[in-house]
Amino acid sequence: MPGGVEPDSATVLFDQQQARQRLIQGRSRGPGQHSKASAGWPRFLRAAAAARPRRSLVRELPVLVLFALVIAMVVKTFVIQAFVIPSGSMQNTLAIDDKILVNKLVYDFRAIKPGDVIVFNGDGSWNAPPPPDSNSNLLARLFDDTVRRALDSVGGLFGTPVGQTDYVKRVIGVPGDHVSCCTAQGLLTVNGVPLHEQSYLFPGDQAGSAPEGIQGYFSVTVPAGYLWVLGDHRGVSDDSRGHRADPGNGMIPENKVIGRAFLIVWPPSRWRILPIPATFDQPGVDQAGGNQAGGPPTALPMAAGVAGAVPLTWLERRARRSFRVRIRGRR
Repeated sequence: MPGGVEPDSATVLFDQQQARQRLIQGRSRGPGQHSKASAGWPRFLRAAAAARPRRSLVRELPVLVLFALVIAMVVKTFVIQAFVIPSGSMQNTLAIDDKILVNKLVYDFRAIKPGDVIVFNGDGSWNAPPPPDSNSNLLARLFDDTVRRALDSVGGLFGTPVGQTDYVKRVIGVPGDHVSCCTAQGLLTVNGVPLHEQSYLFPGDQAGSAPEGIQGYFSVTVPAGYLWVLGDHRGVSDDSRGHRADPGNGMIPENKVIGRAFLIVWPPSRWRILPIPATFDQPGVDQAGGNQAGGPPTALPMAAGVAGAVPLTWLERRARRSFRVRIRGRR
């Protein structure tokens, strides 16, 4: 090398390692420190450092929030949905303003059982079918089918009120069951088996208690594909007994069931799991019996929670790590 000494390979390797170390240190510093520290770097390293994208937390946060909302909406649509109780028809099992979680997958793994508390859509059985959309305005229909549905879905993440066309009741009879009320002792029977309902009926109610104008005594056989449902506060509950003149003779179609209510989550003082009462475990009550397929349905809510928590936890840790790096860079 003219005018100097040719550096050996060890010296070149050491210089490269030093330059690489300075690049790493410069990335963890603030903008001013970064440019100051990189002044002595080789040109190609300075160009690489300048070209490195620097994202701010302000720009990352909306993406993280949007991603979390999408995950929550997917869970709400297909796995678990929250509902708010607006009336006293299921007291004292469910109180007014209780927020419940409904498992929407459980009936893909087992049959609907007597004693289940379910949420279902009454369109076409207890309510007239919704009229066809007669809005001729293309933009209005497009808005309703996209933006409005999206806003409703986001609002529903905090709890959909049960009402209008959605109802919450307890399943008493499933397809093939004969349900009648009442025996000489005042008990409701399923397939001839008397049910002792004191554990879940509203205090003071009897099996045949009913609102004014509704006949509390009945004898029905549930057809295939339908359910017979009653409220736990029989004295005020507008249930299958009050819809005998509607399509289905008061029954509701199984395919209109949204899911099984399995947990009260709000208020905290009301937190509890909603099991099937022991009276429904009597031989002969549940003729179908058991799961149709798959593992225990009670594991589904926990599995869904884990599935939703993993990506959200990852997003939270990434945001926290990014925030710490930026705070250290400003010191």
